[in-house]
Amino acid sequence: MNSPEETNAGPVIRDLRRIDPRTGQVRNPGADAPGTAGRGPGKPARPGKHSVSKPGAAPGPAGGGAAEPGGVPESERELAAKLAERTADLQRVSAEYANYRKRVDRDRLVVREQALANVLVALLPVLDDIGRAREHGELSGGFKSVAESLESTVTKLGLVSFGTEGEPFDPNVHEALTHSYSTAVTEPTCVQILQPGYKVGERIVRPARVAVAEPEEGTAAPDEDGRPNGAGSQESREDED
Repeated sequence: MNSPEETNAGPVIRDLRRIDPRTGQVRNPGADAPGTAGRGPGKPARPGKHSVSKPGAAPGPAGGGAAEPGGVPESERELAAKLAERTADLQRVSAEYANYRKRVDRDRLVVREQALANVLVALLPVLDDIGRAREHGELSGGFKSVAESLESTVTKLGLVSFGTEGEPFDPNVHEALTHSYSTAVTEPTCVQILQPGYKVGERIVRPARVAVAEPEEGTAAPDEDGRPNGAGSQESREDED
């Protein structure tokens, strides 16, 4: 036999209409579905966690920024501008640091050359004494070894001597101590080196002190035949006489 509950059970009717006929409000479509007990037929549906976007509204970015007509959110445009600004700052700082390093290296080299030149200039009188001793034949024995070692050391440090007899006089590298006239020269010439000159690299630390001779007045430079100018005219005048 059937139980009384099965005998009295009637058909189950569920109202699935979206509009409540009594209140006129929109029902939750799953209000009468299983698992929605406790919600009255007239109760409106509670809004869920995800809000429904309005029809026709463009979806915004996750950050909530408004979209531009070109499709790039305003927040992304601001980030791109800041990134470009920081990149320009970094490039400027890098260029300034590179220029600073070059300037420091150049100044360090100048200071080193100046210090080296000062030391070598202080040794020039000693080198002059060694040169005079060599000219008089007094450079011998242990003193000769010391002198040659000193000269070799200053040469390794970049000190170079210059100035030879017979070279043309150059006021940029020569200092004339005496002056004379001679028929053996055709231009101002260094006829004697009184003190050799010294330079470090391209820097002259002391000019060569020399005796200068100039051609006598009325003596001209030789022509292409090797004779002084005016000799041909003198011979022609003698032939005419």
